[in-house]
Amino acid sequence: MLDIRVEKTATPKDLPKADNPLKFGTIFTDHMFVMDYDIENGWQDARIIPYQPISLEPSAMVFHYGQEMFEGLKAYKTEDGKTLLFRPDKNIERANKTNRRICIPEIPEEDFLQAIKEVVKLDESWIPTKPGTSLYIRPFVIATDPFLGVRPSDTYKFMIILSPVGAYYPEGLNPVKIWIEDDYVRAVKGGIGDAKTGANYVASLKAQVKAHDEGYSQVLWLDGVERKYVEEVGAMNIFFKINGTIVTPVLTGSILPGVTRDSVINLCKSWGLPVEERRISIQEIHEAHQNGTLEEVFGTGTAAVISPVGQLRWEDTIMKVKDGGIGEYSQKLYDTITGIQLGKIEDNFQWIVEV
Repeated sequence: MLDIRVEKTATPKDLPKADNPLKFGTIFTDHMFVMDYDIENGWQDARIIPYQPISLEPSAMVFHYGQEMFEGLKAYKTEDGKTLLFRPDKNIERANKTNRRICIPEIPEEDFLQAIKEVVKLDESWIPTKPGTSLYIRPFVIATDPFLGVRPSDTYKFMIILSPVGAYYPEGLNPVKIWIEDDYVRAVKGGIGDAKTGANYVASLKAQVKAHDEGYSQVLWLDGVERKYVEEVGAMNIFFKINGTIVTPVLTGSILPGVTRDSVINLCKSWGLPVEERRISIQEIHEAHQNGTLEEVFGTGTAAVISPVGQLRWEDTIMKVKDGGIGEYSQKLYDTITGIQLGKIEDNFQWIVEV
């Protein structure tokens, strides 16, 4: 167990007003968790301190070689005042998988979870309770060696910051429009597409800007080799309901293994829905749209939970999904997952962890 030193802020910030909409990722709580690593001592000096700027050498390796990992999960407040986390073990597991891939020392799982719980507990008054809101938790690790040379760093900082948030997309649960990118690529098998690291996201920005300029919320990426198989959306995994079957791209090493993705697969199977994890071409999606068997499209992710897709654009073809509204299972999945997260629906999968 970590011995976490706590330094409370002497100047608490005002909590966001309940009647003001929360823009995602713009407001931060009073405190942050920090822990350092060096080769001689390993992970040490765990502490919770006031939220503040960090001081790094201009030569810190994170700035030059991008050795950093980040995660994202949420805390929720129930009607009876409990604070709940949703499947934090899966985020911690994925964080350490990313750490291994980019040569960052792993963080013991029990220490990782303790750190999350303690900083959330200290700032739990910041957890919003308005429908559709939550406390976003952002753990991350950065390489801090002051060294210009391509090798793994010998020193790191592990930090956790917290942000009260509303909907990730301005549309909320209303269907979003997705641009299918066939020029730029996000990742390839053997790269870092299945790791949660900033390089994957900066690689997506050029296409994201292009999509926004055309009035689309996000980019759906095709595979980086043949440019014909669906992979994932910039901030979400993607699902299609085709002729009664839930289909999602199989994890091949270039797709991030989403926690919400895994939850959706488990829920759909428990409801008796056929689920297929396989390669799916954009041509197959186009044909399903043409013959009327493309029944629903939705994205899944921690930030948005479930995001219905009302329109897809592929080259010069615009595919409107059904009537552009929220599909039956998009709504059911959203209601079920958020119901479990808020303690309103029985958790038959043991996904919830109380802080």
